[in-house]
Amino acid sequence: MIRFLSPKLTRQRLRIKFSRGQGLKYISHLDLMRLWERAFRRAGIPMAYSEGFNPRPRLSFGSPLAVGITSEAELLDIYLEQRISPHHLTINVSRQLPSEIVVCEVQEVGLKIPSLQSQMSYAVYTVVVETNRSPEEVKLAVQDFLKREHIQWQHVRDNKTKEYDIRALVEDMSISEHQNDESALKMRLKISGRPEQVALALGFTNHPKSIHRTNIILDSAMGNG
Repeated sequence: MIRFLSPKLTRQRLRIKFSRGQGLKYISHLDLMRLWERAFRRAGIPMAYSEGFNPRPRLSFGSPLAVGITSEAELLDIYLEQRISPHHLTINVSRQLPSEIVVCEVQEVGLKIPSLQSQMSYAVYTVVVETNRSPEEVKLAVQDFLKREHIQWQHVRDNKTKEYDIRALVEDMSISEHQNDESALKMRLKISGRPEQVALALGFTNHPKSIHRTNIILDSAMGNG
């Protein structure tokens, strides 16, 4: 059942940019939502709620992280029934959050602009892989990947096989660092792209040593309204 939010109950929409450190990289998205809800309640933030038999706070996360990934560029929209200053939210909510979550920025966005998820275009990652290849060999593998027009790919999960063109999900990629048998790859992917699958397509058979999201790029055409 779709629940509609009554416009008169919503006075403001704030967008929170936050980082998520090593200590919380294995927390599930559901647990992260509960963590934020608890922090908002304890901070006395006047959240707007959905209507219906089971009202829920109006929170919207942009492209939630998979388990095991850290980030300095997570986005969360919160809808409020009373107006408050972004500074007030930053100070009061930060006191209720674990040290592994840091509020980086809070800004007001228009109530009528499209949903946060629909604005998501690209994500930028730093992916560290272990390899016995030389920096030149890794660079050639990246260049060969980018030169190809299509790369058909299969991903098996829960006994289900998904087939897609993995090349179409990669806008840009480069090797940013190589030392001690490790290569750091910078990837700019469409928001649905999975960095560990791109690393596998490059021939790195082991799961990346680390994946860190450094930026999320929104569709500028949709604006802040």
